[in-house]
Amino acid sequence: MSSTVYFSAFYPGSTLQEKEPLILNAILQYLEVYHFQPKILDDSFSEKAFENYLSSIDNRKRFLIQSEVDILAEYKTQIDDQTKDKSFEFFEKSIGIIDNSRERARKIYEEIIEEDLDITSDIYIEMDSDKRTYATDEATLKEFWKKLLRYDLVNRLDDKVSAQEKRIKLEKEAEENNDELGERKKRETQFLKTEEELQKVSLIDEKEKVKEPLKSFEEMKSDALKAMKKSYTNWFATLEKDRRTDKFARYVNSLTHLFDPHSDYFSPKEKQDFDIRMGGKLEGIGARLSPQDEYTKVVSIVPGGPAWKGKDLGVDDLITSVKQEDGEPIDITGWRLDDVVGQIRGDKGTKVVLTVKKPDGTIEDITIVRDVVNIDDAFARSVILDIPKTAENIGYISLPKFYSSFEKEDGNSCATDIRKEIEKLNALNVNGIILDLRSNGGGSLKDVVDMSGLFIKEGPIVQVKPRGKDAYLYEDEDPQVHYTGPLVVMVNQFSASASEILAAALQDYNRAIVVGSKSTFGKGTVQRFVDLDRFYRDQENLNLGNLKITMQKFFRVNGGSTQLRGVVPDIILPNNYHYIDTGEKDYDYAMEWSEIKPVEYGQDVYNISDKEMIIEKSQQRISQNSDFNLILENAQRLKDNKDNTQYPISYEGYSAYMDQREKEAKKYEGLFEDKIENLTIENLKIDTDYINFDESRIERNKEWIKSLEKDIYLEEVMHIMQDMMATNDKIASVKKKH
Repeated sequence: MSSTVYFSAFYPGSTLQEKEPLILNAILQYLEVYHFQPKILDDSFSEKAFENYLSSIDNRKRFLIQSEVDILAEYKTQIDDQTKDKSFEFFEKSIGIIDNSRERARKIYEEIIEEDLDITSDIYIEMDSDKRTYATDEATLKEFWKKLLRYDLVNRLDDKVSAQEKRIKLEKEAEENNDELGERKKRETQFLKTEEELQKVSLIDEKEKVKEPLKSFEEMKSDALKAMKKSYTNWFATLEKDRRTDKFARYVNSLTHLFDPHSDYFSPKEKQDFDIRMGGKLEGIGARLSPQDEYTKVVSIVPGGPAWKGKDLGVDDLITSVKQEDGEPIDITGWRLDDVVGQIRGDKGTKVVLTVKKPDGTIEDITIVRDVVNIDDAFARSVILDIPKTAENIGYISLPKFYSSFEKEDGNSCATDIRKEIEKLNALNVNGIILDLRSNGGGSLKDVVDMSGLFIKEGPIVQVKPRGKDAYLYEDEDPQVHYTGPLVVMVNQFSASASEILAAALQDYNRAIVVGSKSTFGKGTVQRFVDLDRFYRDQENLNLGNLKITMQKFFRVNGGSTQLRGVVPDIILPNNYHYIDTGEKDYDYAMEWSEIKPVEYGQDVYNISDKEMIIEKSQQRISQNSDFNLILENAQRLKDNKDNTQYPISYEGYSAYMDQREKEAKKYEGLFEDKIENLTIENLKIDTDYINFDESRIERNKEWIKSLEKDIYLEEVMHIMQDMMATNDKIASVKKKH
């Protein structure tokens, strides 16, 4: 190591506070030696760390007042020096201030909540904390809390009023059909034979008559207020349980995140939870979660899980409350991740309702039925697509994730399985293959190299560069080509890591046309876990935790990085987030795009001819397609909603505002609901026995086919494939590029 370790002997059983200097020292040493792009600890670093930390302890500016921020700001240029000296003066000072400010906020809340909250005044609240300053004093903070609680109340009240209005509408429709239903019941009872059966019908009739009475506006307001009180009481109780380990991790990560957003300190408990989540115990809904400031963020959706099947929960959604099937919503803002997971987990078949804030700023309630993750839905599988007189006998392969051999009973990796799917499609003499990597978050580097090699003879696939060293190549060394025809790779903004490597390699080789959203995710870095105990090899069982550290960077064979920019498709298909930044570029302190020397590469298997013509034809179709035009309109609406962060906090104003948003959204409700005209989808006959093995597989296959039948992106890809096939005889000669 580059610095001298000067700590005296440390013995297991010592307090956490005594461990903190050792943890910080080891983290700094590892970052200095191994991080791909180390930072200089100077005043500039210190100022950024200060802002980072301030955001982590009071992201929504609900606790601190300006005078307290000023006290902490005295250390603004000292954090670098204190870090080098392993001093925690600033950290200790901040703990006292934030604890006191939280207690003050609790008292303010308890005072305001007992008042008659005015929800008639025509005023607004700014919900984007970046557009607000800290409260100048306690009185100003109290005024903000009044606005915040009024906003929360009208939000909850509007939900209740809307739910009751929908119920009234449904009951009215039911009454209009009552005579018909009554006649049907009479006919049904004529065929009942036993007294027991007649009693069952009578009980059903009585149950239908017993309905929860409609509530007045004031009663609904009272219910909303009760739910709000319970939510805030629980939230403040959770804040009081904030452990020193949590506070220390926030402080340390305000430093590590200046290096890049993926370098994190994990306490022993957090590392254990991380391993459980990555190992397949997936919180009951099939989503991986992480804390982001005071929210719980959806990091990824697990293919085959309940959330993946529902399609409503998305990556980057922020979960704000959790509701059990028959309970009230619980506001989980500010909760510890393991406590949130405890609320979301549950028995198979039970329902959980998540209130989420979408990347565009809209709020949605999403109901998910908990289930066991059907991991086979994540494996490679294929079908045959046909649109008569457009593109016929096209093979479609779906790969929701890059999985390794240990994840499958038969030991096959995703590269092996893709090869098998290609062999099955080759046996059917398909005219083209579509490889769908949308929302595929990546995985094994070896698998992506092997998979890319299925489409070329041999050659470099990706360059991996450690810090301060030349990049080394990962190459396909197998000269065998498993598929030689037209190839389209589908991606979107959530295709990341290994997905980006494959798409980039096949694009650089001019082997495939890449189609998708404006760019892929843009994660072109490699992380490794380092056990901090290893730094103190002469001492055992310190249990200091782990550092996840960015050590390497991916580069394409053409020399460009996939970092930040991702892979820009050859043909861009608009989606609902067309105008909203997502992915790596949305992170603070993301590492920049860069390039290195390209390597020699080329292939003579299938070079795409008339590529510009194919792109131009697609752009013309997209511009004339009413659905894609609607998607772009909706994307602009969502961007406008995201940018508009001021909300009315009178009930009338808020209700009118949300009604207007709902009316605007109705125009786009039909998107992705209609089947693609003339598209037929067939399972491969060789897969029939596997699919028909049990009822669950049959039903899951049906649902998968249904989703493909409505996929308008797939429709345009079929047209692109037709254009590629039209130029199939124009195979270009081998080229070597530099």
